[in-house]
Amino acid sequence: MSENSEAPGTPPAAAATGSGGGAPTPPGPQPEPIRFFGTTWVDHDGGYGLRRVGVAAGSLAVAVGSCLALRFAFQGLAIAEVDSIVGVLVIVMFAVCSAIAFRKTWESFGARPKDPAREDSLRGLKSIGFIGSLLAYFFRSLIEAPGEKLHRAEYESARTQFEKRRATRTGNPAARKRPKRR
Repeated sequence: MSENSEAPGTPPAAAATGSGGGAPTPPGPQPEPIRFFGTTWVDHDGGYGLRRVGVAAGSLAVAVGSCLALRFAFQGLAIAEVDSIVGVLVIVMFAVCSAIAFRKTWESFGARPKDPAREDSLRGLKSIGFIGSLLAYFFRSLIEAPGEKLHRAEYESARTQFEKRRATRTGNPAARKRPKRR
């Protein structure tokens, strides 16, 4: 059986975008999709709960696997018989970078960066401390979809501004009151 169970000649359903069918797109601002969640965060539909569980489990599993890989790398340093100061520096480097990456990732879930150039300059540091970013994803997905609070605030603000502009605009036929017909 094919994956496409629709009749030939019919347009594909918009289920992949989270719109729930072939409904036309409403006027106004559209919600911004979140990684791994799409737009299911708006109404908490389309497997939102399962996605949160999957993101939490996946990020924790990858963080644990990454810690094991770093353990093997540290054992390689021990086999190479480097000075103990090198081992300490490697541990401190990963710990500090992970702490910074955790903090920056956690902050990015609540607010847009004030200085994007600074965020770009921290990209390498956050790459080294990737375990911190993974743990931030894990803990945030226990509360909500990572970034949902920020996206919801921006979306609601855009919707209210759109409705306000639409209602107060002169000459808007959609906002005019129509006389009752008898």
